[in-house]
Amino acid sequence: QVQLVESGGGMVQPGGSLRLSCVASGRTSSTYAMGWFRQAPGKEDEFVAGVSWGGETTIYADSVKGRFTISRDNVKNEVSLEMNRLNPEDTAVYRCAADRHYLGKETRYALWGQGTQVTVSS
Repeated sequence: QVQLVESGGGMVQPGGSLRLSCVASGRTSSTYAMGWFRQAPGKEDEFVAGVSWGGETTIYADSVKGRFTISRDNVKNEVSLEMNRLNPEDTAVYRCAADRHYLGKETRYALWGQGTQVTVSS
């Protein structure tokens, strides 16, 4: 089965940038969409961004539009999230997700990573 592993999290000052990476291992021959979600302490899981298998379609939460960019490299089995102009409200555990049939803002993706912590603080 496919496993998703996130990396790139850490601590950054407000206004700074981070690049998150999600690498899929195992059987990755299927067509699938990918998404990023985040969850802050005491908050519900929140959609961040999503991308179709071919990369031709991307969707973003209003809170990150213009600041974050999602992209994918199917040769490397990787989806990335470039995060710019970060603010403390972006602090959360970020998880990537994959699904063969769904691309959207709901938490109905079939596969999930374990998550990586992003902390935005001065």
